[in-house]
Amino acid sequence: MKMVIQIKDGLPFEHPILEDNFLAAFPHLDINSLPPEFVVFERVPCPNTAGVYEVHEVFYQWVDGVVKDVWTTRPMTAEEKQLKIAQALETRPFLSWVFDESACRWDCPVPYPIDGKRYRWDESEMSWVLME
Repeated sequence: MKMVIQIKDGLPFEHPILEDNFLAAFPHLDINSLPPEFVVFERVPCPNTAGVYEVHEVFYQWVDGVVKDVWTTRPMTAEEKQLKIAQALETRPFLSWVFDESACRWDCPVPYPIDGKRYRWDESEMSWVLME
């Protein structure tokens, strides 16, 4: 689906608009012959490369004559990191599991079996039990 973004002072302004919404808002404009205050926008998917304590941010910029998403990755602030850890600590699955702060996750004391079958954790036995 096509998208359009407004241009002010030569720069992308606000957020991209889906074609259907643009046509509903501006029925008098032709999306194939846009006035100078609008240009076609190219969506670029977010990369899946952020680390556990990193944040993706997106900006709209001119790239080779087209306005596109431009993704950057930054480290979390100390406050963001502490909030993420605090939220993870609220969801402890079992008393025996240990929190790995470097990965921001709860780890089981016994590795999950990798035989392709489904298991559930039995806290009283401290083991994985085959699900039937």
